[in-house]
Amino acid sequence: MPGTLLIVSAPSGAGKTTLVRELLKRDGRVQLSVSCTTRQPRSGEVQGRDYNFVGVDEFLAMRSRGEFLESAEVHGNFYGTSLRWLERQLAAGRDVLLEIDWQGAQQVRRAFGQAVGIFILPPSMAILEQRLRGRGTDDEATIARRIHAALAEMRHVAEFDYVIINDDLQTAITDLQAVVHAARLRLAPQRARHPELFSPLLQD
Repeated sequence: MPGTLLIVSAPSGAGKTTLVRELLKRDGRVQLSVSCTTRQPRSGEVQGRDYNFVGVDEFLAMRSRGEFLESAEVHGNFYGTSLRWLERQLAAGRDVLLEIDWQGAQQVRRAFGQAVGIFILPPSMAILEQRLRGRGTDDEATIARRIHAALAEMRHVAEFDYVIINDDLQTAITDLQAVVHAARLRLAPQRARHPELFSPLLQD
């Protein structure tokens, strides 16, 4: 697998989307996997760039045909990653980042054991709640549900290879870039990219 598969997960409000967008600006070798989802587009989101927005019936039909590497239901909406698209990108040597929840991460790691898992944590639950309220888009019941879900998600942190605490944004971005760079230097991807160098050194 010449390309590097990166998984970034975090509870809602931890700043995952901001970090991922900044990484994509700074590192042109990483491309974001565009997931399918049944949720409604948020302000500023573009079909095909942020998500592939589909109806519930269409999503369930795609899942029944085995088109998703992983799929999950989060906050009442479905999300899924195209298996065929991902395999093509990795085979072409492209680094792909999956911005998915812990459920999807488990499914991906079962299929791609070399995937690198990165979990983004808030510095505290109080700050997480403050960030969720600062969005100004959710009512009290929704915020309470998101906080409860965030705590449940954070309990899966031990399933990931790297953990970034998003206290200071610039520090967290630098940390994320460092993890991506380190992932490219692991033996398996280096061996795949430079077979002529490694073939006389390593025998299967």
